[in-house]
Amino acid sequence: MAGLRRRAPGGGGGGFPRPRAPLRGAALSEAALPGAGPKRWRDLRKRFLSALVLGPAALACVWLGAEPWTMLIAIAVALLTWEWVHLCGLSTRALPGMAVPVAVLASGVLAVAGHVRAGLAALLVGWGLTWWAAARMRGPDRPGQPAGWLAAGVLYIGIAGIALIELRHDNQAGRANVLFLLLVVWASDIGAYMAGRTFGGPKLAPAVSPNKTWSGAVGGLAAAILVGVAVAAALAPGGASRAAAVAAMLGVMAQAGDLLESWIKRRFDVKDTSSLIPGHGGLLDRLDGVIAAAPVAALLAFVLGQGQPLWR
Repeated sequence: MAGLRRRAPGGGGGGFPRPRAPLRGAALSEAALPGAGPKRWRDLRKRFLSALVLGPAALACVWLGAEPWTMLIAIAVALLTWEWVHLCGLSTRALPGMAVPVAVLASGVLAVAGHVRAGLAALLVGWGLTWWAAARMRGPDRPGQPAGWLAAGVLYIGIAGIALIELRHDNQAGRANVLFLLLVVWASDIGAYMAGRTFGGPKLAPAVSPNKTWSGAVGGLAAAILVGVAVAAALAPGGASRAAAVAAMLGVMAQAGDLLESWIKRRFDVKDTSSLIPGHGGLLDRLDGVIAAAPVAALLAFVLGQGQPLWR
């Protein structure tokens, strides 16, 4: 499939995912090997340039208001669903692949209109219909249609999309809460990358992601807490201990989302979900932490009530 980089030849036919044994040798990048020297930082320039373009654009949309942010989320969701459907070996231009973006975007429209519960219900209906359509359209010429995996994309992307929309649509605290979420997740990602590449050490989950280390996990968590406390102090001073706790929770979720994305790619036997972003692979690769942390942040905001920062 165009845009997907396979880990190795000989994958399953028809795009059907199946369990894989942990990849050895070539799957361990030179960056993770002792003595790799400067090679461990060889992708840093691409990562920096991509972040330099994407980061300010996202922050500007958050700052300008709910409408620009919603437009950005709509574009992101469209690209995410495209990547997911292609990851499953299907196309968004025909059923059953088309059902994924239709269900997710329809639920987003309901959320924007203020009908969040209806939007969540639409996701559940879309998940069921997508699974049913993919299973029904299987045949001798298409034996590998991954019905369950295809339908899972509706919930995986759709819930995160609604969460991000709802967080920003709180006119009093929306801007601060989304900025807090994004900056904490980015800090977790950068801290894990820098600490892991610098210190190395024991692997965090070698069967899922051979390059992730415990030092990276600790570095990512520390960076998330430090940035969370700093952002909270800048946007709404007070409650540093709570800000640290919330940032730690979101940082853990971001790292869990990263591991989940690595597991998904291993099941599909691909290195990246696409090649949309130089140095980062696809949008699913880049937003895995946000996709996992956003629903937790939105649930916390719901519990605290309208107008309340996440750390108060």
